[in-house]
Amino acid sequence: MSCGNHHDTACSEVLDHLYEYLDNEMGEGDCAKLKDHFDECSPCLEMYGLEQAIKALVKRSCGCDTAPSDLRGKVLARIDRIRAGLPVEGDLVPDDAAKQR
Repeated sequence: MSCGNHHDTACSEVLDHLYEYLDNEMGEGDCAKLKDHFDECSPCLEMYGLEQAIKALVKRSCGCDTAPSDLRGKVLARIDRIRAGLPVEGDLVPDDAAKQR
């Protein structure tokens, strides 16, 4: 995703690190870069707000602050596979997608 405007930090980089930002898992300098980006980029700010709302909903629904470590590991592994462009269990392959139409 890109809003089409030039930013010191690219929209794709901001969105790649959005959950680290939401979970306060970034250093001060990196947090400042993302905050500056949100101040000037409304599409990324909107995505931040959406992800923040989803995170709050999950927290209310699950009644916990953090995911169990095994779930967290599975989610992070899936994210790594997606970023690497590898197939992920449960993903539709083109033939499956056509059948579901």
